[in-house]
Amino acid sequence: MSRHTLVKGAILGLALVVAAALLVAPVCIKPAHLPQAMGPAAPQRCVAIFVVCVALWLTNLIPPAATGLLAIALLPLLGVLPEREAFQLFGNAAVFFMLGVFLLAGATIATGLSKRVTLLALQRFDQSPNRLVAGVTVSAAFLSLWMPEHAVAAMIYPIVVEIADTLKLKQGSRYAKKLFLGLAWGAIVGGVGTFLGGARAPLALSMLQQEHPGQTISFMSWMVAALPVVVIMTIAAVVLLRVRVANDVSDIKAATRMLDGRVRRLGPMSWPERKLALLGGLTVAAWIFFGHNLGLSTIAIISAVLLFALRIVDWRSVQGYVNWGVLVMYGGAVALGYALSETNALSWLVHQVVSTETPRFVILLILVAAAMLVTEGISNSAAVAILLPIGYSLGSTTGIDPVTVTLAVTIPAGLTFLLPVSSPPNAISYAAGHYSIREVIQIGWPMTMTAYVTTLVVIVIWWGWILGMKIF
Repeated sequence: MSRHTLVKGAILGLALVVAAALLVAPVCIKPAHLPQAMGPAAPQRCVAIFVVCVALWLTNLIPPAATGLLAIALLPLLGVLPEREAFQLFGNAAVFFMLGVFLLAGATIATGLSKRVTLLALQRFDQSPNRLVAGVTVSAAFLSLWMPEHAVAAMIYPIVVEIADTLKLKQGSRYAKKLFLGLAWGAIVGGVGTFLGGARAPLALSMLQQEHPGQTISFMSWMVAALPVVVIMTIAAVVLLRVRVANDVSDIKAATRMLDGRVRRLGPMSWPERKLALLGGLTVAAWIFFGHNLGLSTIAIISAVLLFALRIVDWRSVQGYVNWGVLVMYGGAVALGYALSETNALSWLVHQVVSTETPRFVILLILVAAAMLVTEGISNSAAVAILLPIGYSLGSTTGIDPVTVTLAVTIPAGLTFLLPVSSPPNAISYAAGHYSIREVIQIGWPMTMTAYVTTLVVIVIWWGWILGMKIF
């Protein structure tokens, strides 16, 4: 048995001991406000469930989706929520929003529209080695604003592999490192810019609405808050790759000829591509201008249905692009977050250790650091599911608006640049075999530090001074 497995087992074992102690001990977690339908032991039992789920999400000893199902089952089993209420939470709006997004992204890949956009974009950056790396990075970042980042990475990856093969880049080539890291980092950075880039943002939005009814973040408001981070970090990725990794290639004419040939072979846009481009544009416009009134999820599902009604794709060609595991995990995370809110369990615990006099910026500084640290070892969505309930409790104690907490946890939770397990783009690029984990940590740690500093600067200057959020 490896040392890594032993550590995971120890974490889970400790969590189970703590949970068991909470379940059998006399009630000591006593929030002031508890719904009449709940028994006095419900908050303590809810914390026990939270401890176990956090350990399972951290260790990944079972799939995150399975942990989500476990949370839904334990809530009624231990008398925290009625069975009907717990299972109803699985059908929250975030699940259907991401289902629609996955289907739209799948249609973009299935019709070939995504390949056309990618090749045309890269063709404009193929004049020099550094410009081509910048093209890969910028293209991945831009596309991840409108598609899930894992789909963008999977879509661009074969093209980057073909570039590497055309240039005859051997394993370990410095230029290959730059190309594949540019792909991963670009997709990761772009993924935090809108609700569409990753699963964590819709999950966070749903948890916000469950814990604070009436509070929400519109599609445009999220973009306005996040885009400064995207722009700065995209530039940082391009600059750091240029500075920290020397080129071992000076001539990319072979890659230029390959890209030109691929573009010529595409031919004119097909009728399904044209219909999908129009539908996609209208969907994004509807999210921006009508999302608050109609609902993001409603618009996403209507657009997904139109994919089939307009004969753009068939179900068989897109169903494989739906990440059903993420959707299942959503249900459990939202249900657990709702239970923690209803029982006021975490709020009570936070009040025991955090003073109301603690400066707001200190709390935000800690939340940003925790989000970036935790998400290097587990999935973004799991990190958000763990940290947001804690963040809301800290926010209520120190007077931080829950919208600010949501953004301060969710945006940095997507900025993971080091370990393959931290995000799908990292894993996909690492699979090419051109760099080791040790190498990517050596090359990428300045990206992580830049992301932390950038996020804090954006919080102070952009969110605080310009957008008027209460940061201090």
